[in-house]
Amino acid sequence: MIHLREIDHLVLRVVNLDAMLGFYCGVLGCRIERRQDGIGLVQLRAGRSLLDLVPVDGPLGRAGGAAPGAQGRNLDHFCFRVEPFDEAQIRAQLQAHGVEAGALALRYGAEGEGPSLYVSDPEGNVVELKGPADGASAMKKR
Repeated sequence: MIHLREIDHLVLRVVNLDAMLGFYCGVLGCRIERRQDGIGLVQLRAGRSLLDLVPVDGPLGRAGGAAPGAQGRNLDHFCFRVEPFDEAQIRAQLQAHGVEAGALALRYGAEGEGPSLYVSDPEGNVVELKGPADGASAMKKR
């Protein structure tokens, strides 16, 4: 039996690497962990996980076919678990970078139901920022 523990990494094929680095590093606080420019791969540290950015015009990116765009995406959304989850602080950070977040809602995730916000990166990928399951009780008091 295979026992999965957590997401190790996610790979996004990107059109504008600089804009995506600005969003994931400058807005969400990821950091570049490793670059392999020869094959077209930038690996970002996102907590205990990695987010790999693959420019569509690089060797790896060209192997994946057409670029993501209005007619299709690589995925529906992905979720980062945020600790601590402070809605006001998160919104302030996003607004400081011109990023709008959707309404706070209770959503079910790996740890159970908890608060989350949806944002979009510069290429339209939807990113969920999720708090702990015990954050559900704090939301109900609002």
